[in-house]
Amino acid sequence: MPERTLAEAFHPGEFLRDELDERGWTQAEFAEIIGRPYQLVNEVIAGKRGITPETAKALGAALGTSAELGMNLDSTYQLWKSPVVSERVARQARIRSLYPVREMINRQWIQPSEDAQVLESRLLRYFEVPALEDRPRLAYAARAIGDSEKYSAIQCAWVYRVKHIAETMQVPQYSKRMLRSALTELTVLRTAPEEIRHIPKLLAGCGVRLVIVEPLSSSKIDGVCLWLGSSPVIGLSLRFDRIDNFWFVLRHEIEHVLNGDGKDSPIVDSELDDVNSPRAESLSPEERAANSAAAEFCVPQPELADFIARVGPLFSRKRVLAFSRNLGLHPGLVVGQLQRRLDRYDLFRPMLVPVRSIITPMTMTDGYGHVCPVYV
Repeated sequence: MPERTLAEAFHPGEFLRDELDERGWTQAEFAEIIGRPYQLVNEVIAGKRGITPETAKALGAALGTSAELGMNLDSTYQLWKSPVVSERVARQARIRSLYPVREMINRQWIQPSEDAQVLESRLLRYFEVPALEDRPRLAYAARAIGDSEKYSAIQCAWVYRVKHIAETMQVPQYSKRMLRSALTELTVLRTAPEEIRHIPKLLAGCGVRLVIVEPLSSSKIDGVCLWLGSSPVIGLSLRFDRIDNFWFVLRHEIEHVLNGDGKDSPIVDSELDDVNSPRAESLSPEERAANSAAAEFCVPQPELADFIARVGPLFSRKRVLAFSRNLGLHPGLVVGQLQRRLDRYDLFRPMLVPVRSIITPMTMTDGYGHVCPVYV
């Protein structure tokens, strides 16, 4: 039920004036009766002064009413006089309950404002909606964890940041044929972390924009494939700074692009386990296909299964290095797949080398020490 508000409230001075007229008392006489200065009585009647507890007790005793009456008249008037304040507070609370406003301001995704209405208009432009209660309608395919409304709003803010940055980038027309052909060139880059610096240029040549945006806290999102018309965008968060995660997520999103996923409705992956995990069956066909392509790209799955059957459980660093060398892979990719397949995330962790510092200077990046001056 909506809160009911008074159409109009009156200052307690009007009540006091009526009471004095009823008794035929002057303001000076009443001041003598209650033992207070004439100026106080005059300012109360003129509406220039409020009622203090001490004054309320004196008025109640002199008029035969109560101290509560005077205090209630004054508080009711003061509340009625300040509807704008409560409306502003309510609007600010509503805005901040819907979206991670403070983090968005801190990350310079939107400009701050003391005016709640101005801040709301900036959020409306950012999320491209007519009202904040409306859910943004941007379609995308993303790797993420969590489907609660809290997670959804944070992830949505991240996805729109990817979109806004991508809109400033110029690439040629997208070619599915060229992107599929580029997969062969990408396989050559799996040998060393430094080779990933060539990826943004390679993808751009196929008409694919690559954007990196540091995730918001608790967003738990790894990557996204979205479309600007017929032009695809791949966004990466790099929240796990590991070579295996980088390649897996990138190849996952490339598969979404090749299959045209995410054009019509959101496809969110909340399963980061191995493709052979029992829980993988709960995923959509699009997500299973993308996960399968990513796993196969990182390490050919028949060869991995054969390696596990021959060597396990006696895995060693030497054997992993030899297996990786035979396949022309960085050992971190093999380790990443082994960890997922065996559910052993303690295995050979030092081989999971970081790559964030290599890739962020080579493409449009927001966060991780890089500020992308894109405002909506």
